Amino acid sequence: MAEIKEYQLFINGEWRTSTSGATIDVLSPSTEEIVARVQNGTAEEALETLAHADKAQKEWKKKPARERADLMYKFSNEIKANSEYLAQLIVKEQGKLLKVARFEVAVASSFIEYACEGARRIEGDIIPSDNANEQIWIQKVPRGVIVAITAWNFPFALAARKLGPALIAGNSIVIKPTSETPLSTLELGNIANKVGIPAGVINILTGPGRAMGNALVKSPITKMVTMTGSTPVGQDIARNAAENLTHVQLELGGKAPFIVFADADIDAAVDAALHSRFDNCGQVCTCNERMYLHEDIYDVFMEKFIPKVKALKVGDPMLEDTDMGPKVNAAELKAMEHLVAVSVKEGATVATGGNKPTGPGFEKGYWFEPTILTNVTQDMTIVHEESFGPILPVLKFKTFEEVIGYANDCEYGLAAMVFTNDMSTIMKCNDELEYGEIYVNRGHGEQHQGFHNGYKLSGSGGEDGKYGFEQYLEKKTFYIRHKA
Repeated sequence: MAEIKEYQLFINGEWRTSTSGATIDVLSPSTEEIVARVQNGTAEEALETLAHADKAQKEWKKKPARERADLMYKFSNEIKANSEYLAQLIVKEQGKLLKVARFEVAVASSFIEYACEGARRIEGDIIPSDNANEQIWIQKVPRGVIVAITAWNFPFALAARKLGPALIAGNSIVIKPTSETPLSTLELGNIANKVGIPAGVINILTGPGRAMGNALVKSPITKMVTMTGSTPVGQDIARNAAENLTHVQLELGGKAPFIVFADADIDAAVDAALHSRFDNCGQVCTCNERMYLHEDIYDVFMEKFIPKVKALKVGDPMLEDTDMGPKVNAAELKAMEHLVAVSVKEGATVATGGNKPTGPGFEKGYWFEPTILTNVTQDMTIVHEESFGPILPVLKFKTFEEVIGYANDCEYGLAAMVFTNDMSTIMKCNDELEYGEIYVNRGHGEQHQGFHNGYKLSGSGGEDGKYGFEQYLEKKTFYIRHKA
């Protein structure tokens, strides 16, 4: 049996074993075998790391932004040089398809490069004063120490998404990945040392959220918390950060409606619905979580859609012809089984799937079949509770007003997808849908230059683009009195 690799904490440019003496096993979602072990860090180590990050940031911010970008371009290039190793590591810890893991590594690299492009675009303002011989200068300055808490569905890309703008803006960062998928993120420590990122600018800690996470969020050293994850955890973070009025940026849960109007391109909508529900085993915050089909096209849509769902191949994520891998852990698998059972009890019909697959290759692991539920009504649990997995409820609608009401009948407001060729319908959706991201005539998938922003319980602050970059900057105003 191969020796199990043990990762340490990355603090102030050094790898260290936790004083707790305890470790956490990282399991393969495909086989349930131990992939590696990571440190079960302590609250005291979190506070020590913040102190190192604070000291390092005071020097890092003095570097011209262009110099910071030069180092981060090297960082991105090193990610590319190790892309296959990183992709395979992501498959081992998270269970996503190898081809999707390769894409995730490429996206992580491009997140950093996009941030580097902003190094020369940190702009302030000069505003006329009401007073004679005076100007008002507004500068954008680094916040200080950033705490980044990431989710398990795209562990590597989410770390890079936060790391890039944080460092280019002149901050230092402490990253805390989830215990399910910490390995690829920890590898960023080796990359940081190799390319010469100063000690303490990037730090990576593993450990329990209730101890280490709370210590990071509650500390007065922390000037911003950026978190991707579940809404309940985000709410806890917001409460803990409020003690010091720390700036919080949250990207949380979603329950995206996928709306297909009668005039839509049915084939395009079918393909988009397929990948927008079952990509990454449905573990994407902007996924197609509930699908609304106009009654005039319901039958023809489902005649095309159901066979494609049944044809999806579930299995070994390392194989190129696999379409869907496992859920990330046993708790997530149990949640899928529970949601289907509750839906059936409430009156829904399982059109396909609904179970853990059986047979060779499925003896171990957290597998679940691509599942379609029909005869669903708006009041059912599955329409309102985020599944974050390969379960899709399908509902009919008659009128625009009806479907908008259904779509907005939700505590989340991250993303929505709309298929129609009528411009007036598009504009009405733009006016009335209560979502931060709306995809028209295509499936989910944001871009770096956009703004990934949720309404309601889907978060606050937003990421990506110039507006996301500005989250990592504070404003400082100068009133400059000068001689005439």
